[in-house]
Amino acid sequence: MKIKPLGDRVLVKPSEGEEKTKGGIVIPDTAKEKPQEGVVVAAGEGKKGSDGKVAALSVKTGDKVLYGKYSGTGITVDGEEYIIMREEDILAIVD
Repeated sequence: MKIKPLGDRVLVKPSEGEEKTKGGIVIPDTAKEKPQEGVVVAAGEGKKGSDGKVAALSVKTGDKVLYGKYSGTGITVDGEEYIIMREEDILAIVD
C-alpha cells in the first residue's frame, strides 16, 4: 500500500529506540522512550495560502528529522510503524 500525505503533512518512519544505555544496560521494551527522530518517507505538496498559492515544504523524502515527543498520529502500514504529522511539528532537519 502506498500513502501520499496531503497538504503540509509528512509521513515519517521513526528510528528505533535505544536497546542499551551507554553503560551497557539493556532497556526493556516497556521502558523505552518514544523516539523523536526519524526519516521522511513521503511529503505532501505544501501548504495552501489564503491567496490560493501552494508554499513548498522545507523537508523532502529522505531527510532525517527531529520532531516533538507527542507529535502526529501513529499508523501501521503493511506491518511497519509510521507517524503522519504536519510540517510545523518537525523541529529540525539532521545532517
